[in-house]
Amino acid sequence: MMMSKELPHIDFKREVTIGHLMLDITSKAAELAKVNPPIRPREDVEFLWDALLQGELDWVVSDHACCRQEMKIPRHYFGNIWMAKSGFGGTEYLLPALVSEGTRRGMDYNHMARVTSWNPAQRYGLNHKGDIEIGFDADLALVDPARTWTIRAKNSPSTQGYTPFEGLELSARVEQTFLRGQQIYDNGKGVIGKPIGQYLHRPTA
Repeated sequence: MMMSKELPHIDFKREVTIGHLMLDITSKAAELAKVNPPIRPREDVEFLWDALLQGELDWVVSDHACCRQEMKIPRHYFGNIWMAKSGFGGTEYLLPALVSEGTRRGMDYNHMARVTSWNPAQRYGLNHKGDIEIGFDADLALVDPARTWTIRAKNSPSTQGYTPFEGLELSARVEQTFLRGQQIYDNGKGVIGKPIGQYLHRPTA
């Protein structure tokens, strides 16, 4: 925010990760939650939530940077936090965690959609994404906002083998995901079909 004041001619954007919104230094994940920037005390987490709710942050991201458990807690360096690799996966928990915690704090669904879809799509020139509109790609996630569940790494399709979100109880869950109108995920079946991702040149039409 200071940089915006010092350099007003630059269109700075501000982001926050779901990890920094959900975890603090009391997390039982310990080394597994090592990331850059580091997970902060609860008062800093609350500051980030306040900034998000006040519209001062442009998007919420996963910062998905997987590394396997043996890279986080090498046996021959056990207990030495400096030897733990930084980063962890978080994409699959981004939306359910934001809906769960955001709803509890009074964040409306339109705001959630802006910081997860519309704002980043606009910033990065993905002009047919980020909204539900004629001519836009039908990229949709169907979320049950009243389905309580507990995060367990053993239930994740990721091969990371752990999650620093282990044991967190969420009150929302992604039930289905569609990419360009084609269903690619079902909560009961997992990932569906063959990969259909495409490279998008920017700006898109």
